[in-house]
Amino acid sequence: MTAGELSARFFLELAAVLVFCRGVSWLGVRLGQPPVVGEMIAGVVIGPSLLGHFFPAAQQYLFPAASRTLLYTVAQLGLALYMFTVGLDFRADLLRQRARSAALISFSGIAVPCLLGCVVGSVLFRLGGFFPPQIVAAQAIPYVGASMAITAFPMLARIIFERKLTGTRVGALALAAGAVDDAAAWGVLALVLASVRHDRRIAELAIGGGILFVVLVFRVLRRPLAALAVWADRSAAADRSALIWMLVLLALCAWFTDTIGLYAVFGAFFLGVAVPRGEFSVRLQARIEPLTTSLLLPLFFVYSGLNTRIDLVNTPQLWAVAGAVLVAAVLGKAGACYGAARLCGEDHASAWGIGALMNARGLMELIILNIGLDRRLITPALFSILVLMAMVTTVMATPLFNLVYPALPRRTPVLATAAALP
Repeated sequence: MTAGELSARFFLELAAVLVFCRGVSWLGVRLGQPPVVGEMIAGVVIGPSLLGHFFPAAQQYLFPAASRTLLYTVAQLGLALYMFTVGLDFRADLLRQRARSAALISFSGIAVPCLLGCVVGSVLFRLGGFFPPQIVAAQAIPYVGASMAITAFPMLARIIFERKLTGTRVGALALAAGAVDDAAAWGVLALVLASVRHDRRIAELAIGGGILFVVLVFRVLRRPLAALAVWADRSAAADRSALIWMLVLLALCAWFTDTIGLYAVFGAFFLGVAVPRGEFSVRLQARIEPLTTSLLLPLFFVYSGLNTRIDLVNTPQLWAVAGAVLVAAVLGKAGACYGAARLCGEDHASAWGIGALMNARGLMELIILNIGLDRRLITPALFSILVLMAMVTTVMATPLFNLVYPALPRRTPVLATAAALP
């Protein structure tokens, strides 16, 4: 396809994505799910698992292989912009007030599911058929552990955002723990990839670069960001220029964290957290969030859905393995985070809400799984099983949370935020 043909096809893809996501989200809301879960399911519906299975010609016409690179690039832009707005509304003061709780929940949310995942990976490695022949146990086992420990950080953030929980203790703790858990899981993945490539520099770059990035953002960029916010308040022209410079910083931060092997969302999120709270941050969120969530972010869900094949789990043995993986994932993540929150003094409702939110894996899981499949760390069968686990735990998150959500406003009041959520 020529560049002009790709451009024309992209606009057709965009229209189809918006229609599918809107329709499935509408149905999901009627079934008690937030719109973001509907968009995730729409990504699978529009991919090879359903649309491609029943209408392969239509699916291939809408999403030809030649257009995947453009779709991926625009999807990454939407995800980075969205995570920046999540960072803008993140309540760091609540995190400081509950630092001990956040640390313990984060540690439990990564250590317990990772340990259970390593046990599952060890069993699957001995059974055979779930890893390519060239993969050894020291590579396979920690990879499954990292996959089980991941949290759907972007999805968790959007659920918290849509339910207007960003300014609550539960929302702040879940966001903080989810961010740390995902960063740790990506660090484990970097170690595995370094082992597969026999190059330890991959892990050193991801871990060392991540620490350096956080220090630079919160120690070096704080004053320039504050000066930029003051300058933006002087006039409309200065405000427009400040927006451009913030987008430049956002692109650089996303580029840096993506380059070192973590992921672009972390650079975008932490930059948003570092922006001083005030009129400038309110205007940034008001300008960026509506178009991002309505137009760009659904492309991220669809791109991941195009790489998902749930029809590969087609034997009783594979379904048994899928069930065992799901049980281990729920017990390891939701159970561990609930227990840690209770140990930190959270009441039952708050601890249950945190555990339910942290249990969602979502598309961060799909990203790790696609990396594993692309790097030939796992077979398509194990890929499909872990995708099913990611989907079920994500769909579970809202119903489980809703069991206790009516009690949360009385126990954990929403604090006033600088930006009113829509």
